[in-house]
Amino acid sequence: MIRLANESDAARISEIYNHYVRTSTCTFHLDPESVDDRLDWLRAHDDRHPVTVFCVSGEVVGWASLTRWHPRPAYSETAEVSFYLDHRWHRRGIGRTLLTDLIDRASSLGFHVLIGGACTEHVASMELQKSLGFREVARFTEVGRKFDRWLDVAYFQLTLNQ
Repeated sequence: MIRLANESDAARISEIYNHYVRTSTCTFHLDPESVDDRLDWLRAHDDRHPVTVFCVSGEVVGWASLTRWHPRPAYSETAEVSFYLDHRWHRRGIGRTLLTDLIDRASSLGFHVLIGGACTEHVASMELQKSLGFREVARFTEVGRKFDRWLDVAYFQLTLNQ
């Protein structure tokens, strides 16, 4: 079940995200976030930029968000998509369900373009975005450094309401 996230979800969202901060290159954060950091992040999202969670038997096992792509007003119809799953819940269609729901919400909210980024080591994330209609529009080489190695990033774009 997907629902809008609330402040009581901050600890679980943080726990899911921090797993990847510590173990993966799917986020370029280097230090785990506190629950207070995640609460501030949740509070910064508004009705037009929702955070959703996927629950199984009442437990949050994944989350997704729409975030402003850029603070300048001309970019107001563009949003960035993010989605993370509890590492024990991969390969069950939850990421696809969360991202599909986020696309539907973005379309209903009047967004014109969605942007998704992925470290190129994360082929599953890149393939998921492509399977839902995103197309790769940019690839930057060696723009991030984590775990003592240089990392490349690909950006994907989905145009809505054409």
